[in-house]
Amino acid sequence: MNGAQAIVKCLEEEKVRVVYGYSGVAIVPFYDALGYTKIQQILVRTEQNAAHCASGYARISGQVGVCAVTSGPGATNLITGIATAYADSIPLVCITGQVNSELIGSDVFQEADITGAAESFVKYSYLIRDVNDIPRVLKEAFHIASTGRKGPVLIDVPFDVQQQEISKFVYPEKVNMRTYKPTVEGNAVQIKKVVKEVAEAKKPIICVGGGVHLSGAVDEIRKFSKENQVPVVSTMMGIGVMNSMDPLYFGMVGNNGRPYANRALNESDLLIMVGARVADRAVNRPDLITENKVLIHIDVDPAEIGKNVGPTIPLVGDIKHIFKKINEYEDKEDLIHKRQEWIDTLNEYRLTMTEKRPQIDLKKFADPMQFINKLSIRLPEDAIYVADVGQNQIWSCRWHLVKKGRFLTSGGMGTMGYSIPAALGAKYAAPNRTVVAVMGDGAFQMSMMELSTLKQYGINVKLIVFNNHFLGMVREYQHYSCEDRYNMVELHNTPKLDKIAEAYDMRYLRADNQKEAEKLIEDLFKEDDCVLAEVAVDPYDLAK
Repeated sequence: MNGAQAIVKCLEEEKVRVVYGYSGVAIVPFYDALGYTKIQQILVRTEQNAAHCASGYARISGQVGVCAVTSGPGATNLITGIATAYADSIPLVCITGQVNSELIGSDVFQEADITGAAESFVKYSYLIRDVNDIPRVLKEAFHIASTGRKGPVLIDVPFDVQQQEISKFVYPEKVNMRTYKPTVEGNAVQIKKVVKEVAEAKKPIICVGGGVHLSGAVDEIRKFSKENQVPVVSTMMGIGVMNSMDPLYFGMVGNNGRPYANRALNESDLLIMVGARVADRAVNRPDLITENKVLIHIDVDPAEIGKNVGPTIPLVGDIKHIFKKINEYEDKEDLIHKRQEWIDTLNEYRLTMTEKRPQIDLKKFADPMQFINKLSIRLPEDAIYVADVGQNQIWSCRWHLVKKGRFLTSGGMGTMGYSIPAALGAKYAAPNRTVVAVMGDGAFQMSMMELSTLKQYGINVKLIVFNNHFLGMVREYQHYSCEDRYNMVELHNTPKLDKIAEAYDMRYLRADNQKEAEKLIEDLFKEDDCVLAEVAVDPYDLAK
């Protein structure tokens, strides 16, 4: 068994189903060995999207996503995808080919110090020098990626190491890393304090982030909220933790969130931050959420607690584990205070603080709010909705209704072009669920080459492009901040999406107004096939 075969054997031991990537000479031994297994190889059209595909797969399957690319530009192209996963704590194992060991550092053809270049965006990285280290390194990589605060791990494998024979292959049963011991169980004393504060609070609220999804703690959070009548708001990454129609859910917080959600956050007397970073997009003034209230911050990563705001009660541990303990706490007092007055107040805010949408000529354009709302109603309960970045993302966060499905987007990094490859990965993870990717025309052009990948592997995703011929979010910022001086935002009236669909042998739909948009929603689902749908929206619409 050579090094490449050993890596593949490790992937089989980890029950990996699919590897996304792009080949090149430095990674050929690995892909040659992979060809003798049942592990699916999916060839993307640019390396960045290999990581995005693996991200979508990981987020829906709950498993570690795997991608593999060649050395030099292949590896450096992967960095944006790695950084995107790192920002949202998505578990990936990223394998890169490298030049021969003895040539490292001599600036030979397609050499890049990828472990150094990606250092800021990985949870850990390895450069394998000894072929016999492969089983240990792979076992550690999967363990690191999938435990504690999840994230990407990079493994750089020189060409000669892939070809060398391993003396004896033994895949470790356990990992024992002296310097890596993530906390799982929350401190019992702190949990008791949390229970006491919830029992005493009159205006409590939970703010859930993406960590709840990553922990698999959705059911525990919903149970806690319902049984104790505690309202819930979410960050962008926490959308979907609560059913959008749940009367105890009051929407997304932050600069682009609901005003009534932000007000609920500020007026609460107990704020429980769960799996959220308290970053600027969700909380732009941390001092406001600490005034006149008890702040409890629960996260698996101790580095996040207290980083942006000091909590009254910090609690480190796995969210699912912690809330299971809280829900089953034997000595707790009756947590259900008379909170109906607080809930009634929030419902009044919800009714009176809804912002007005700009006036849109519905004979010339579709209204994104109405379109997304009607699309959500039409989608199956377990549908997976992938939003890209830009105005389409904010519209989707505000108006998509999550039932029993998932909402995916690039939150921490805000990477345009994420939706198509992430939807591809999500659909592979859940082939029997409907997957919809929604994007703007700018984001579409950043990853439209992956339409070829969708068709090649028969992965059926519904693609919806809101076309306004602008980089809409930047144009909107220039409207407010630059007195309507629009620079570097006009995308012109190309490409012609009907021609793109034809080139990729894909169904094409178009809606030029609201009436046509509503018919388009029905036409989307007439066949179980890939569809590229173009929806014309007002270039001067706003992200509300």
